Amino acid sequence: MGDIKKHRKVLAIDMIYFVLGSVLFALSINCFTAPNRIAPGGITGLATVLNYLLGTPIGTMLFLINIPVFLWAIWELGYKMVAKTIVATFVCSVTIDLLSPMLPVYSGDHMLAALFGGVLEGVGLSLILLRGATTGGTDMIARLLERRLRHLSIGQLMMAVDALVILFAGCVYRSLESALYAFIVIFVSTRLIDSILYGADVGTGKMLLIISEKNPEIATEIMSRLDRGVTALKSRGGYSNREGEALLCAVRRDEVSKVTDIVWMIDRSAFMIISDAGEITGEGFREIRREEKTVRDLLRKKKKEE
Repeated sequence: MGDIKKHRKVLAIDMIYFVLGSVLFALSINCFTAPNRIAPGGITGLATVLNYLLGTPIGTMLFLINIPVFLWAIWELGYKMVAKTIVATFVCSVTIDLLSPMLPVYSGDHMLAALFGGVLEGVGLSLILLRGATTGGTDMIARLLERRLRHLSIGQLMMAVDALVILFAGCVYRSLESALYAFIVIFVSTRLIDSILYGADVGTGKMLLIISEKNPEIATEIMSRLDRGVTALKSRGGYSNREGEALLCAVRRDEVSKVTDIVWMIDRSAFMIISDAGEITGEGFREIRREEKTVRDLLRKKKKEE
């Protein structure tokens, strides 16, 4: 009974975040970007262009174009890993179309439209990402392509997909300025997302300690699905005196819910400790600064001399 209540509470919080994020995202599209012929990349940008050409609702097209992506993701990752994204995208699509006739349209300075559109998009998507979901589109396509094109990073693939849509939109609108403003929207929104999800320093994150009888399966899933390293630490139970292993994993803030979903899916009786990591340096996080390397080299040299 307790598990059911906990699950319902999580779902309720997810929906609150999805609705709030969708409202902000709808403000960005309906008030600032779409009326000013700015297509900010990805499937949202494609839906905006189709709205300009054919008059189709942006929200409806956003969901319909995402359906093949969802099916591809379910085939590659499984339904449970995509379920939240499907729900979030549906809520977002409905909100965009419902609010479209009610919202005022800004038709002034295009630079202001790009900046405010980017800010609203960044905050809105951050709320959705904080609950372990996305609105489909570029990030999911990039994540799926990365499984095939291992030599390219997700960031590079996302930029490639966005760039193709922006160039297509620029051709449709017959305006170079439209494409340039779209890049400004993407830059502002992604910087804001990074600040909200990861803090001012991208080297911050979360540290998870996982204790389960199914550690090997959990570690395999985390490494394959999130591309995060996992360290197995020897442990001994204070009460049972039994030896075992505890998994140590450092992730970005938006990845915590994905790890907990994986653990929950494999072992519902697992024990987890989630704590803040003030600074994480190394691959996938913030690079070690030159000053830090110099200090470490001096310490190593001093130890050798001793």
